[in-house]
Amino acid sequence: MITNDLELQGTQERIAFFCKLLAQMRTAAKSPKEYELYSNSYLAEIEKMNAEILEYLKQPAVEAQLAEAA
Repeated sequence: MITNDLELQGTQERIAFFCKLLAQMRTAAKSPKEYELYSNSYLAEIEKMNAEILEYLKQPAVEAQLAEAA
C-alpha cells in the first residue's frame, strides 16, 4: 500500500523499470510461449502496482496527509 508521495514515486519508477525489462524480453524471447512464461509474473506485478497507485491517487491529498500523521 502506498502511503505517501515518495512511495508513489518509487512505485512509478519500479513500473517503468519492469516495462523496460519486458520490452527487452519481447525482442530476446525465442518464441511467444517463452515470452509468456517469462513475462507473466512481471505483468502481474505491474497490474498490482498500478492498482495501488490508483488507490492512492483516489485519496485527496489532505486525507493522505492525515493518514501519514496517524
